Amino acid sequence: MHTEQTNVEALKPVKKTEAKAVARREASPPAAAMTPMEMLSQAIERGASMDLLEKLMTLQERWEANEARKAFDEAVADAKADIKPIARNATGHNSKKYADFGAIAKEVDPILGRHGLSYRFRTQQGEKISVTCVLAHKAGHYEETTLSGPADASGSKNAIQAIGSTLTYLQRYTLVQMLGLAASSDDDGKAAGAPDDGSLITEDQLAELIALADDLGADKAKFCKFAKIESFADIRASKFEDAKAALRSRARAS
Repeated sequence: MHTEQTNVEALKPVKKTEAKAVARREASPPAAAMTPMEMLSQAIERGASMDLLEKLMTLQERWEANEARKAFDEAVADAKADIKPIARNATGHNSKKYADFGAIAKEVDPILGRHGLSYRFRTQQGEKISVTCVLAHKAGHYEETTLSGPADASGSKNAIQAIGSTLTYLQRYTLVQMLGLAASSDDDGKAAGAPDDGSLITEDQLAELIALADDLGADKAKFCKFAKIESFADIRASKFEDAKAALRSRARAS
């Protein structure tokens, strides 16, 4: 009799209130994972050891750094999507048009600001002039790139003008590299594999080759002799990527 009564009880309909409670529990999202800061707060409340607190503080710093890096990457991606091709407003020594630093800054500064990004430069002068472009996000993460080159003593520049010319040159190019603008504002549509129409590399492409040669410690005179040209400025636009590959190859071989 007891068994039959139990079976009857099991067959009784579940009350509506009970069914709703079960449904709410099933529909509830899983609890969010605790952040290291929340874990640290709980540990302090429970009187955790100093060793554990130090580990949790280190974990919190790593978590914050990772969140800042993700915010930086997202901001850079969004900013690059908003940056339009930059008009070439200046003419280089080889009569090729290029975008000077003012034109680049005018286009990118407002966009970077909207996405919480900013840039600054560090300079150092020794045997060569070095410029480092630092791109930072308001969340704290930053990345940087450095290029070096000799003072630009071409033309009738005095010593100060030669340094100033190189600084401007390197500031422009490190910013272009940092934001990945080379394809839109440097190569003028003449990508690798484009037909050879006889045109020469742009001012910014020349800067990239010189900086690459300096970084690799390449002998520019020997490279020009190897390439059968008078100077880097004589390299054809269609051979730009080949020239970079040749510089790297000769540097590995030396």
